Amino acid sequence: MLVPVPQSLVEHVLRQRGEVAATRDASTVVVVRDGADGLEAYLLRRHQTMKFAPGMYVFPGGGVDAADANLEVPWAGATPAEWASRFGCTEDIARGLVCAAVRETFEESGVLLAGPDEHSVVADTSGPEWRAARLALEAHEFSFAEFLLKQGLVLRSDLLGAWSHWITPAFEPRRFDTRFFVAVLPEGQAVGHLAREADRAVWAPLSKVLASVEAGETAMLPPTHITCSELAGFSAQGVLEAAAQRRIFPIAPELVEVDGNHFLKTELGEDND
Repeated sequence: MLVPVPQSLVEHVLRQRGEVAATRDASTVVVVRDGADGLEAYLLRRHQTMKFAPGMYVFPGGGVDAADANLEVPWAGATPAEWASRFGCTEDIARGLVCAAVRETFEESGVLLAGPDEHSVVADTSGPEWRAARLALEAHEFSFAEFLLKQGLVLRSDLLGAWSHWITPAFEPRRFDTRFFVAVLPEGQAVGHLAREADRAVWAPLSKVLASVEAGETAMLPPTHITCSELAGFSAQGVLEAAAQRRIFPIAPELVEVDGNHFLKTELGEDND
């Protein structure tokens, strides 16, 4: 698949040529719900001052912290070993990826994929105590394991589905090895206060998001745009069913030139096209 690249990005790439930066493991979560105009996803617009993807619309997510792989994280659902098999990584990395997915989703949206046991989920995270916990987690005042244990909750890994695996192109100075997850907004929950890294947040029908990107009105990195394209047309439950059938493999876009025009070339795989 070839994604057109604007000249401004091409010039940026040429300036950045040199030593390839190491990647950092990261998780991002597409939180979806059914809407009147089809499937909706929760999107954040990053501040223009951010070093990575400024002004871009993104899904909640971020880098894996060392504490995310803590063995003390209360856990329900598919085990770290099962996630490791799904993502083709070590069990420690898989544990960190899933924990980071749930933690970052809570920090950036207020949606908490956890409950008192493996059969339940927190029904309401709108109170001031939950807002304070989000800010404290973001400030690293305590770990996610400590937060869950204090609240008497278990991480619900079964509420997540594995969708894709993207690696930031080699020409970028900040690079992430990111696993994309999907999750349906738990019944009774709603998004909370805006995350610190964002200046806007929306629930948006994916059909309208894609039209806005095509019209040049909305800025997205290729992985976000492609994920929106892949999910559009599903129902919320259909997204989880499709995730269970996905073949996960690393996608590492490359800058290529075709007839004088520049593109990011991505190999998506026939099963997932």
